[in-house]
Amino acid sequence: MKALKIQVLKHHDIDTALVLWQLFQRSYKVEADLVGVSDFPPLQRSSEAIQKSDTLFYGIWEKERLAAAIEVSFKNELLDVCSLVIDPDFFRQGLARQLLDFVEDEFNPQSCEVETASANMPAIKLYQKQGYVLIDQWMTSFHIEKVKLVKTKNS
Repeated sequence: MKALKIQVLKHHDIDTALVLWQLFQRSYKVEADLVGVSDFPPLQRSSEAIQKSDTLFYGIWEKERLAAAIEVSFKNELLDVCSLVIDPDFFRQGLARQLLDFVEDEFNPQSCEVETASANMPAIKLYQKQGYVLIDQWMTSFHIEKVKLVKTKNS
């Protein structure tokens, strides 16, 4: 697995926001299928909402195609992984791990947290391999069971 260059994505630019939206659609469709729902909230997010977001986006391009992206916020030594999306054509190539390692190195947080659907076992296994620990589980108002995983510097 080769290390690829990770770039800041200027999501306030409409063209970049549209490319991110397209990646979100492809990636979250797979998660929606895993969860077994057609009305999956991440699929409702518009390119305009991405463009207006106050979070940070980083991505990996494969030639002219955005293969993977991570969206994070960082406040009070906490890195919140808001989204981690991989184009299905690039699954199982280590891109998610590379993005997680990158943001953890970039921000050097005291702790990191992420939420995902409890049925998304590939994502849960990835986070656990990266040192995240499952700390909470609940049912959302959308009838999707979610989990929260956390990684601290001491763990």
